[in-house]
Amino acid sequence: MKKLSAQTNKFKKNDLDGALKKAYVAALKDPEFKKLINHLKITEDIAIKYTSKLEDTSIELRNCHKCKGLNGCQNKVVGFVYYPSLSENKLTFNYVACKYKKKEIADSELIKTKFFQMPSEIKKAKMADIDAKDAKRVPVIKWLTNFYKTYEKDIKQKGLFLHGSFGSGKTFLISALFNELSRNDIKAIIIYYPELLRSLKESFATDFDERMYEIKTADLILLDDIGAETVTNWNRDEILGTILQYRMDNKLPTFFTSNLTIAELENHFAIGKGSDDQIKARRIIERVKQLSENLELVSENRRK
Repeated sequence: MKKLSAQTNKFKKNDLDGALKKAYVAALKDPEFKKLINHLKITEDIAIKYTSKLEDTSIELRNCHKCKGLNGCQNKVVGFVYYPSLSENKLTFNYVACKYKKKEIADSELIKTKFFQMPSEIKKAKMADIDAKDAKRVPVIKWLTNFYKTYEKDIKQKGLFLHGSFGSGKTFLISALFNELSRNDIKAIIIYYPELLRSLKESFATDFDERMYEIKTADLILLDDIGAETVTNWNRDEILGTILQYRMDNKLPTFFTSNLTIAELENHFAIGKGSDDQIKARRIIERVKQLSENLELVSENRRK
């Protein structure tokens, strides 16, 4: 009986294998399916095993070829393609965003922050829109361009401490860089520093830890207009000191804009005349220096 049962199971398996092979051969008549198999570079055995799901992918890819936007998406999940990835001779299927969905996500997340709503011109800033006619801006533009070109190869490089005259475009320049990099799934956050301190003070009973974690761990952050806040022991040592120390330890690029020079900022942080305050202020500045390079931008007031 056992021998008969084994033979029966063998026949069933052979029938199933034959049906799968037949379905695969039929699917290969579809150019989109065949193109997908060639692109994935998978063996015939794997392709046969996943024929049905691969056909679903080829149908969705065909939909994408003639699609002109999210409003006309015909796929099962709007804006996504049911697409496989190969690992250890197994295919795993996930929903991958199409080009239109990626753009929608990128546009909605440019300088995304729950702490402060940046002006629309900052959210939409692009490096291509930077005005390079002012010779005083050229060194800063060159620095930002070089950072953009080298960041993905070296994500541990220093950020920038950009100080200078009021309204000279410091925030816009760095925002343009962040916006470009954000399109590559890099988490870049711009935070208006005085407003951040206010919001953190109000969030103790709700999401303080979550906010601090997001700031500390972001791929890139800009602490905008640092030096414009009223300094207290709490926001200097517990907030700023903690953020800078974490980012310094983990070599995360950190950017700053300020109307103050580094020396003026140190005096700003030394809220008392005692030696203890002087040391704490110097400690903050040393972290700023470890995290960023120092450039000055003195230009016309572009907010007029």
